[in-house]
Amino acid sequence: MVDLLDRARSAVGERADLPGMSLLDHLQELRKRLVYSLISIAVGFCVAYGFHDRIAGFMIEPIMRAFAAHHLPTKLVYLNPMDGFNFYLKIGLFGGVILASPFILYQVWLFIAPGLYQNEKRYIVPFMSATVGLFLAGAFFGYRFVYPGALEFLIGYSKQFTPMVTIGEYMELFSTVILGLGIVFELPILVFFLALFGIVSHKWLWKNIRYAILIIFIIAGIITPTPDPLSMCIFAAPMLVLYLVSIGVAYMVHPDHRNKKKQEAA
Repeated sequence: MVDLLDRARSAVGERADLPGMSLLDHLQELRKRLVYSLISIAVGFCVAYGFHDRIAGFMIEPIMRAFAAHHLPTKLVYLNPMDGFNFYLKIGLFGGVILASPFILYQVWLFIAPGLYQNEKRYIVPFMSATVGLFLAGAFFGYRFVYPGALEFLIGYSKQFTPMVTIGEYMELFSTVILGLGIVFELPILVFFLALFGIVSHKWLWKNIRYAILIIFIIAGIITPTPDPLSMCIFAAPMLVLYLVSIGVAYMVHPDHRNKKKQEAA
């Protein structure tokens, strides 16, 4: 851990000589990027809210199938007259953030770009494509495989009781699983930046793979909505694959590898 912090300080120090902006300029740039991101979310919210009925049907389909499989009423309930309205607002916000995510990621890139060398700025297209693609892959994996299996287990486990699932509770569970897996699938992007700055290397990642496996299963145990080991393994399996992919990413973008390629080409 001390070695990792030393590498981080060294990476920051190397970029201190880059022609950049003052602290005030950075704060103004951050404010501009935040404003643009909020505007994009507002636009996305308006678009998503226009389709809130279809999005709601898409979201509740997994639990409707689970209810039908156990011969239960296929209806969610609400306890407060405002719950339905709030549910659709949350759907609009949820969809708006997803629709605006490519533009938000582009704003993130524009904010960090002044701290990159010129040859590092060419990674913008892979960064944008991989970030959006991995998030959508994680969300799809959660919606198609993890979430239906978790609902089937939970409803089947409590079949001696009559379920009364509120729309607010369902929205919270749905967003936790889908967004959680979407974020977890961004692991290679995190490693991409750490390796790009020379903070971690593929050798360091491989050397510490045992600790990574332990941390992955701890994270899987936290975000898994069911307590059974099978669901935890389903969550952990793609995370382990992503970690191995991250080792390859670290090898490709680490400064040592890039410098070696330059020397071979010279």
